[in-house]
Amino acid sequence: MRKLVAGKLHGIYVTEANLNYHGSITLDPDHCEEAGILPMEFVEIWNKNSGARISTYVILGERGSRCCILNGAAARTCQPGDQIIICNSVYLDESRIISLKPKVLTFDESNHIRDRLSYSVSVGPDGRYTFDILDQANSALPIPLMVSGA
Repeated sequence: MRKLVAGKLHGIYVTEANLNYHGSITLDPDHCEEAGILPMEFVEIWNKNSGARISTYVILGERGSRCCILNGAAARTCQPGDQIIICNSVYLDESRIISLKPKVLTFDESNHIRDRLSYSVSVGPDGRYTFDILDQANSALPIPLMVSGA
């Protein structure tokens, strides 16, 4: 079994940090449902501002609120206005990797969804894996690569 990305909220903004709550991250159910993140599911959180990396579980906030609230100890790692990445994962047999199509949502400064993307792995005629980032129309987007001469 391999641990693989299942869904991602990429670049969502922290709306509140509540040190006195007993833990977790509170998220808008609309965002969670669209990305395939379940209540009580453990997620990894990466803070783009500070580089902090933590793991906690999801609780659902008010639907439509666009909230992203770090609670308890997690509130020490992320402050309002910080841009973070939230990622859930799934364990799958490697043979099922081509059936996995993780949903990736990107956000504007008000936590409105900007882009709806997905990841896709396939096997080429040579038997090697290929990877694509797809937009809503299933068109492949450019993948960041090493800059020539770097």
